[in-house]
Amino acid sequence: MIDAEFRSEERFSRLALAYDTEEEKARVCDCVERITGKHCTSPEIYTTKVSNGKEVFVIEFHDDNAREAGDIFEEMIKALDIKTCN
Repeated sequence: MIDAEFRSEERFSRLALAYDTEEEKARVCDCVERITGKHCTSPEIYTTKVSNGKEVFVIEFHDDNAREAGDIFEEMIKALDIKTCN
């Protein structure tokens, strides 16, 4: 199961997507690539390992004056069929 966490402050937004399996990792990577490409945007993207063998894919927007990130993140969450986002 892919877990999502959203954080936003003034001109900064971040979506963290945690996954367990290589299949989930591929789904997340494909989704993020497709949606960010469609919106012609270049967020900061990185991955990090956490406990219990999980890995987290992080998408960050800095200086997001137009507040584009919210719509982009919502599209990603829907595409990945994530029901709850903390």
